[in-house]
Amino acid sequence: MSILELLDYTGVAVFAATGALSASRKQLDIIGFLFLAAATGIGGGTFRDVILGATPVFWVVNPTYLIVCVAVALLVFMLAHRIESRYRLLLWLDAMGVSAYCVMGAAKGLAATGSPTVAITTGVLTASFGGILRDLLAGEPSVLLRPEVYITAALIGAAGFTAASVVGAPLWAASAIGIGAAFIVRGGALRFGWCFPVYKPRPGRHPDDVM
Repeated sequence: MSILELLDYTGVAVFAATGALSASRKQLDIIGFLFLAAATGIGGGTFRDVILGATPVFWVVNPTYLIVCVAVALLVFMLAHRIESRYRLLLWLDAMGVSAYCVMGAAKGLAATGSPTVAITTGVLTASFGGILRDLLAGEPSVLLRPEVYITAALIGAAGFTAASVVGAPLWAASAIGIGAAFIVRGGALRFGWCFPVYKPRPGRHPDDVM
């Protein structure tokens, strides 16, 4: 199995686990677990393939990805009740998924187009779309609305991988740089609350002052 295949399976499995954990928090039945695990696990990669015109998408070409989602959903269904803080685990697994998938998305974008800009964009979209879809379907507050940095981690990871690849670094080294950078940023945000300054609204001007 190549590095990119390993990252792909890892990203799908970890995101599927976060989807199943969301189902456990909502006390859904096994079908709900399977649906949220599959939607989260393959959502980002599907979005990436559609954007790049890589159809049929990856899980249609290789249904093993769906089997991975099913296996993870069943495992979480049997074991989730043993976990004391499922939302915290969800966030850390999500950080792992973002780290793996931002590199995988960037690698596919770079291979398909040769453009670093496209590679970074597909890396960010691949890493973030599954989590956004999971929170939307589960009715959870979106990870994008949390104060800690999220998209930034995917952006830094995808950019790190792309930059290393462009200058000729081996695939394993570029992947390690991208994954490490993304996980450090997202993990640091979860651990230390790293965030950007937020927008501070000011009162609108009186209509007479505009004229």
